[in-house]
Order: sequence, then C-alpha cells, then structure tokens
Amino acid sequence: MMFQDSGNQDELSHYELWYSSKCRQEPDLHFPCDDHGVVDLDSLSEKDKADYLFARALVGRDYAPPTVVDLDKLH
Repeated sequence: MMFQDSGNQDELSHYELWYSSKCRQEPDLHFPCDDHGVVDLDSLSEKDKADYLFARALVGRDYAPPTVVDLDKLH
C-alpha cells in the first residue's frame, strides 16, 4: 500500500479500505480510500490515522488483508 495524497476527495468518498478483525478483541476498521486502496493519511483524524497504522501493522495476526469496497455497490 502506498501513502500518498490521491488529490481527488470525491473519488475517495466512494471507496473504503476494510480491515476485518480476526479476533474478538479488535473491531473491524474501515478508512476512505481511492479505487486502488490508497489512503490519504493527511485527511484522517489522528485517531483514525493511528487505527489505520495499527491495523496495517497487524495484518496476518489480528487483521485479515484489507479489501477495497465500492460503497456505491453496497446500496
């Protein structure tokens, strides 16, 4: 995954990067991203940024690999 500014906030609003928890102690987490799964860290709150980095670091242990979800297809 890359850390960069996608430059298109409208594009970010249609996709989320979902981290599914593999254990009951940790919640599932999702973050706005582009269609490639790129998260704009500068747009996240400090708490969301910390949660994102936490989930990313624990992929394979506490979280499944992330999935890019098209929010338009959920409705």
